[in-house]
Formats: sequence, structure tokens, C-alpha cells
Amino acid sequence: MTGNYPNRLAIELSGVGKKYRFFSLDNIHLKVPEGQIMGLIGPNGAGKSTTIRILMGLVHQDSGEALVLGHPMPAEQVAAKWDIGFASEDMRLYESMTLGWHMNFIQSIYPNWDTAYAQLLLKRFGLRAEQKVKGLSHGQRVKATLLLVLARRPKLLVLDEPTTGLDPVARHEILRELTDVMADEGRSILFSSHNTQDVEQISDQITFIDRGRIIDSMDKEMYLDRWRRLRLEVPYGIKLPALPGIIDVRQDGRLAVATANAFVPDLANAYESSGARVNAVENMTLEEIFVANVEHSREEVEA
Repeated sequence: MTGNYPNRLAIELSGVGKKYRFFSLDNIHLKVPEGQIMGLIGPNGAGKSTTIRILMGLVHQDSGEALVLGHPMPAEQVAAKWDIGFASEDMRLYESMTLGWHMNFIQSIYPNWDTAYAQLLLKRFGLRAEQKVKGLSHGQRVKATLLLVLARRPKLLVLDEPTTGLDPVARHEILRELTDVMADEGRSILFSSHNTQDVEQISDQITFIDRGRIIDSMDKEMYLDRWRRLRLEVPYGIKLPALPGIIDVRQDGRLAVATANAFVPDLANAYESSGARVNAVENMTLEEIFVANVEHSREEVEA
């Protein structure tokens, strides 16, 4: 992972929209620089998988433009997919065949297959090439699928909920491997998940999506730096002022909690000047930021 963003983009979605009977993807703008890991976070049904299907050329958008590794999608999906590794929770392997058979099959198609790396992944993931797929546990199947994707050495990894249903050890092994992949700064990852802990652990940038709309997108460290929770004590008769950067205030008697999405020390000073007492200024986890962001976005839409 890098500190400076390259100018080239692995993924660029501009004004992308897709309408279904009961769901619409609305005006999606998303940029993933080369050499970066983008975490795409959203609740189930938010539009994560639809967005990924569009950028993979599996679904044709109704509006907007999708560029992946410089290729317009879906028009040039065949050319793009030589350098894309895709894995999702609902991918299936051939039950009666061994993992080794799958490895040989993928190797026969993709010239960039790295045999030495594939053998290393077998060892790291605790897999055996002679194992039949039907005898693998859920966690082993996920690892096997990722092995088949990673050993191709793709320029772009697109992962749709890859850690769903995994035990903590398996999740750690997979996230560690994805982090190691980024040692080559020319590679990029779009990591879709509703598990904020996984995304926070490995991502450089975070995009929140809800109800078919991108509601926020920025550098992960910027999120963690800008968001704060202020715990206040409000004496009787004191009215808390409306302050810029505060998106939510919840008060119960003399105690109040204010949520800031653009925290600066002056916010705490302003509350103190109003007569309130600031008992604590707390950092927020990415999950707390996500929930607050979604709730604020929904309130704005419904207002």
C-alpha cells in the first residue's frame, strides 16, 4: 500500500445508473487508483454487488460510463478480464474434481499463472492439491477460490464479500494474503463487504454505499481523523448551539452526545462557551462512522 495516490485509475465509474423493478443504482461515481485498496462498505441490498457486476461487465448499466483498467465496460470486457481476478461468496467450483485439477485448468487459460506462488498459497492456506472440492469446508472453499484468483497475478482484484461466514483464523489468513499482494504497488483491490473490521484492517480508501447511492468516499485515515463523538453535560436551562461539523445531537436529561464528521478543537470550545461541559472527546471506529453516516444520509433524503 502506498501513501501517495498514482494518477492512473484501475476503476472509474462516472454517473453509472441501473434500474430494476424494486431497486435503483443511482449516479454512481467511484475511483480506485492503481496500487490502492478500496473498501466498498454497505448493508445487504445497498448496491455493492450490482456495482461490481457492472464493472465486471456482467450487467450493462442504463446510464454512465464504466472504465476498468482503461477498458470501457461491458464493450471491452474480454480484454479487461485477462488482468482482473474476481471472487465472490457465491462462486462455485466443480464438486467432483480436485483442487489440483482446478489449478491446472486455470493455468491452461492464463499465461501469468505463477506456479511457485500457487504452491506457497497451498501451504499458507493449509490446502492439499489432491483434495476434492466436495470434501472442503466453507472456509477451505473460499481459500481455494482465492488461490485460483491470486496465483494468476491479476492487476486488479475484485472481491465481493470474500470473508463472509469465515471463522476468525481463516479471515486473518485471507486478509494477510491480500495485504501481501499489495507489496506490488501496481496491483489494486476493490474489496466489498458489510464487515467494517475487515475493510478497516486492509483498505487505503473507503466508500460507503446505501440504498443505491454513494453517500461518502475518502481516505480511511481521513475518516478516522475527522469523526469524533463528544460527550456533554448540559446544565438545566442551557441550550446547545447548532455548530458546523456536528451532524447529530442526542440528549437525555443533562447528558448529551454530539457526533462530528468534521471535528476541530474549536467545536469543544464552542460547547464549553455555551455553558455545557465536555466530559470526553472520543475517537470512533469505522463501524460507528458507517452507521452514523448512513443514518445522517437517510435523514437528509427523507427530510
